[in-house]
Amino acid sequence: MAQQHSTQSHAVRSTMGAKTGVSRPIFIVGLAIMAVIGYVVGSNSQYLLSYATGVKMSSQTIDLSSVEQTYQLLKANYDGTLDTQKLIDGASRGLVAAAGDKFTVFMDAQETKAFQNDLSGQVSGIGAAIGTRSSAITLVRIIPNSPAEQAGLKAGDELVAINGQTVKNMTVDQAVTKIRGPSGTSVKLTIQRGQATKDYTITRANVSDPSVRSEVKNNIGILTITRFDTDTADLARQAALAFKQQNVKGVIVDLRDNGGGYASAGRDVAGLWLANQVIFTERQGGAIVDTEKSSGSAPLAGIKTVVLVNGGTASASEIVSGALQESGAATLLGEQTYGKGSVQQIIDLSGGRTLKVTVAKWYTPKGNNVNGKGLTPNKVVPMTAADSNAGRDPQLDAAMAQLGA
Repeated sequence: MAQQHSTQSHAVRSTMGAKTGVSRPIFIVGLAIMAVIGYVVGSNSQYLLSYATGVKMSSQTIDLSSVEQTYQLLKANYDGTLDTQKLIDGASRGLVAAAGDKFTVFMDAQETKAFQNDLSGQVSGIGAAIGTRSSAITLVRIIPNSPAEQAGLKAGDELVAINGQTVKNMTVDQAVTKIRGPSGTSVKLTIQRGQATKDYTITRANVSDPSVRSEVKNNIGILTITRFDTDTADLARQAALAFKQQNVKGVIVDLRDNGGGYASAGRDVAGLWLANQVIFTERQGGAIVDTEKSSGSAPLAGIKTVVLVNGGTASASEIVSGALQESGAATLLGEQTYGKGSVQQIIDLSGGRTLKVTVAKWYTPKGNNVNGKGLTPNKVVPMTAADSNAGRDPQLDAAMAQLGA
């Protein structure tokens, strides 16, 4: 959300209300495709470890006289018009980027709004999610009944150009921004499918993408979670109770290409299997500063469960996957996960801008940090672009077989 290894994912502690594990290994763009995923992916991600928290202010200052000197010389000598606010945003962006952490970022007002919309699933775009596979920007999920589906786009399609502009040097975030737009407007995508390249002109629309979908097939409950937002825990619990009432013999949790979201939502989803148990801990400088335990009943405890994961499974999704795997409540099937084990805090700035800054690392119940390595499935089952394009899902098939369906 799809080797979302290149999409951005984040676990964020938000002053807007919550902590998230937003990875944007994938981004719901409109869902003009985003998700990121996860990681801005993730971040989007991501992308957010979500708990109310205070904002620390440093008493230290730095000498910014050289920045002022640069501005004065630019203003005095530049042959053109300067946008002062863009210069200020650029300076803030450069200052934050110089920290050298790809998950610590400055977001201007437009980027902040897009980040919030992506996490809510209410976006104007084409209705697809993108990530990267083999370094190529790729459609990893198509929203049902969306403009993307109606146009004939498929998961696994590689994005070549947007409105005639090559995506070769674009980040996922940049591609997302160009694809997203007001409802009723159109965007032309150049798509490569196998050896064939084709242009698609798609009219954008307002697309709603609930974070949880569920069904029962052959007495197996299938729970698909695309991100962890403020509604995810309640929706997942409703589905779990319905599975219980239908006396399913097994459950499949599909977290593929889920770039994360609120870690509190991930904690509560894990609690559907694990009652009053540690789901993850948060550490600063190696010392535990927070321990997150599940609460309430665990309606799916004891029901045989398989969790589907891949390279787009990140952050809050890895929190759930790690807790269920280590407790023995579920087995993981699919491909290595993304590996996003740090925690970010979202801090509101003036003018609708925000700072997302890494403040800690999160660890599984047994004290493992997934950063840069991810989780290894109990059973490795690959899924290729050819499988996706042909409508095959060998990972889901293997999970159904493992549960005796």
